[in-house]
Amino acid sequence: MHEREEREREREDLWDPFDGPLSSTIANVPRSSSGQHDWKETPKAQVFHADLPGLKKEEVKVEVEDGRILQISGERSKEQEEKNNKWFSTKWHRIERSSGKFLCRFRLPKNAKMDQVKASMENWVLSVIVPKKEEKKPEVKPIEISD
Repeated sequence: MHEREEREREREDLWDPFDGPLSSTIANVPRSSSGQHDWKETPKAQVFHADLPGLKKEEVKVEVEDGRILQISGERSKEQEEKNNKWFSTKWHRIERSSGKFLCRFRLPKNAKMDQVKASMENWVLSVIVPKKEEKKPEVKPIEISD
């Protein structure tokens, strides 16, 4: 039973604007502890930006799953009190920053070039570029009309 619930939860976490009405898709997208995500489409690519304050690129994974699912995950560690030295220890008075694992999944359109995904991280902003296949324009052949 636990495995079934986990699969259902994964489906709910999947952002899929290409399957069904957009309003129902947005209702199923939970807020993650990883920060804010933006997704835009340009004529040449799908572009993702994720704010990941305080994380290093080594703490973030970008993966392609099942062909067309882009997955961004990672873990923000909880800072611990330092008790190494009786003269110098740290005591937290307030902790507001979230910690723990995060996962964000996006179903990409069929024209995504999944073998050419590129990711970079600068100033705690993850950028992922997924190039698009060129759309083949239908070949139009004029037909001469005879008398």
